[in-house]
Amino acid sequence: MTAPHIGGCRCGAVRFEASAEPHHVSYCHCGDCRRASGAPVSAFVGFLADKVAFTGKALKMYENGPVTRSFCGVCGSPIAYVDERLEDDIYFMLGAMDAPADFKPTLHAYVSEQLPFLHMSDDLPRHLKSSVKRPDGTAP
Repeated sequence: MTAPHIGGCRCGAVRFEASAEPHHVSYCHCGDCRRASGAPVSAFVGFLADKVAFTGKALKMYENGPVTRSFCGVCGSPIAYVDERLEDDIYFMLGAMDAPADFKPTLHAYVSEQLPFLHMSDDLPRHLKSSVKRPDGTAP
């Protein structure tokens, strides 16, 4: 992989570009991600927020506690989320990337909330909750 990494929504009204390499690629099984994506599991790729630029005027936001999720206001495609506890990072939906095959997940997060019928046969590490350390050094 080499930057820039680009992506956007289904209709093209929202585009983004990351000018650095990702620091995190993972699956998430939490209920909040399920509801936001409409899928039984989500996959994300994380970048430093100051290395990302957006274009287009259709980006909309939805705040839910410390997490703000973005989506296209035209086609509804989920784009990314930021967590105020991780102020330097932004996590894009893997499916929003133009080349999603370039980003292979390295772990599963929130497997304590994984749907019982979902079986993913890989050898990736599995975290009961978050895999991302908070600024205070903890991983909730």
